[in-house]
Amino acid sequence: MTTTVLISGAGIAGPALAFWLRERGFAPTVVERAPALREGGSAVDFRGEQMTLLKRMGILEDIRAKETAMGAQVIVDPNGKKVAQMPSVFFSGEVEIERGDLTRILYDHTKNDVEYVFGDWITALDEVPDGVDVSFAHGTSRKFDLVVGADGLHSGVRRLTFGDEEQFRTDLGFQTAGFTVPNHLGLDHLGLICSVPGRTVMAASGRDGAALNVSFLFTSGTVDVHRRDVEGQKRLVAERFADFGWEVPALLEGLGDVDALYFDSLSQIHLDKWSKGRVVLLGDAAWCAGPGGSGTGLAMMGAYTLAGELAAARGDHEVAFARYEEKLRGPVKISQKQAAGIGTFLIPTSRFVMGYRNFMYRVLGSKPMTKVFTWITSRAANAATLENYDAPVAARG
Repeated sequence: MTTTVLISGAGIAGPALAFWLRERGFAPTVVERAPALREGGSAVDFRGEQMTLLKRMGILEDIRAKETAMGAQVIVDPNGKKVAQMPSVFFSGEVEIERGDLTRILYDHTKNDVEYVFGDWITALDEVPDGVDVSFAHGTSRKFDLVVGADGLHSGVRRLTFGDEEQFRTDLGFQTAGFTVPNHLGLDHLGLICSVPGRTVMAASGRDGAALNVSFLFTSGTVDVHRRDVEGQKRLVAERFADFGWEVPALLEGLGDVDALYFDSLSQIHLDKWSKGRVVLLGDAAWCAGPGGSGTGLAMMGAYTLAGELAAARGDHEVAFARYEEKLRGPVKISQKQAAGIGTFLIPTSRFVMGYRNFMYRVLGSKPMTKVFTWITSRAANAATLENYDAPVAARG
């Protein structure tokens, strides 16, 4: 009998897992709270060993067709004067694509033989001897052999299985707000970064020259606004950046007109175990690293590993979950450590830190430092290796 697997979350980790489960003979179902695929979003990049995974999935050329093709990132002061310049590989890796475009590619590669349910979510999980009885907000209850929470930092599956998020979330001390406005700066495959102590603004335009992708990052302080209160979030951002200067007044004016705003803390998730019984977590739901931790690529590597271990264990979830976690724990630790140190580079908390950051950007951006720089940016991406699950067991070790 075919093993049925319910995956919560149709972002990136969920459809990536569905892709590999289908390839290995499982029957995946993906449930997503949003009424449709989420469009747009921040750019995500891949490098090192992750490129091998994209080739193995057969989606690298699709990604290249939609890549941002971003060039350099230029650091400027509040007067617009250039302070430093970083090569594209630092922020954009070997290939970069907007999150929504990647989600669409993964969906298109799985929609014909994977069941997707949009506009619904899991409300209760009850494990029984032969599976998990799942209740939904709108749909009728169903039974699945296994359940995977690939539903992000604020995972509902994690909450239902392990408890409240606050037990496992470590905030890095920063907030981010991301949105898209018309490209009034005229940027052409170029990014600009401007910082003052405690606040940073990033603006970039890549494949879509008419659009400007904007990120406001700031030290958290007291953030008394619900994560679903978009208008309250806009007001908070406007207050925090009212006196910033540079191009911010025009960006804030554009913020008032946007419908989609990504607003969240920069946080990590730390769990002693990623599975409980027949339920397992994947990606940000299990280990959210934060910025610069190569999180998207690691989530897709995790999806490949989880599906491979389930197949290798012939559906024995206890064995498979243990092996999956054993293989990913080390890479996740490296990813989280790297991300934890990048926060103050993105949002320097004092003039001294900002001066040191700008100096380091100038050093790392110089030609003699290219090899060192490439190693630094690829460390987290290369932490997880791809096992060949199609090879004989003896060859896999």
